[in-house]
Amino acid sequence: MKKSFIGVLAAISIIAYSCGDNASTTQKEEHASEAHAATEENAEVKVVKASFTNVDAAVAGHIKKLTDNYLLIKNALTNAKPAEAGDAANKITAAIKGFDKSLLSADQKKVYDQQEENLKTTAEHIAKSTGDLEHQREQFSIMSESLYTMVKAFGGGKTLYHDHCPMAKDGKGAMWLSETKAIRNPYFGDKMMECGSVEEEIQ
Repeated sequence: MKKSFIGVLAAISIIAYSCGDNASTTQKEEHASEAHAATEENAEVKVVKASFTNVDAAVAGHIKKLTDNYLLIKNALTNAKPAEAGDAANKITAAIKGFDKSLLSADQKKVYDQQEENLKTTAEHIAKSTGDLEHQREQFSIMSESLYTMVKAFGGGKTLYHDHCPMAKDGKGAMWLSETKAIRNPYFGDKMMECGSVEEEIQ
């Protein structure tokens, strides 16, 4: 147990170093890749299941639609394609507008309502900011927090991974959801593609 704990600490230290500003881009990518591999070896990823078990099929379909378009935004930002991110964001806005909230139970509606406005606002910002990739990424970090809460409550229609980058938002850190376990950083793209770690697996 002690050796395992020391290994985890070592992996965290490597991640902190790999994502630092003192290394070149190539060094950052190499060290981040090593750190990610070390983290995967030494730390078990917490598995989380959706808290609501009685979700209406239409509600589940709606949350999956939001999640699928969120992932399109994530992949577009990872690949530095702001126009594609904008298109997917427009689809999130349309899905929210067309959703029948009467299908939600009282508890479900409370969770949904708490996150709906953030999702809508950030989607609108991302859609209107196709000429400003960094603003899209900033708004995406806020969107990620809201969708994360929804997915933990309702599920996302597929296995998702809660990832975290300690260097995003000027070192404040930011999370995102991914459909793959491999780290592909939407906040830095190819500058620091593998910087980050998997925090949870959401089923």
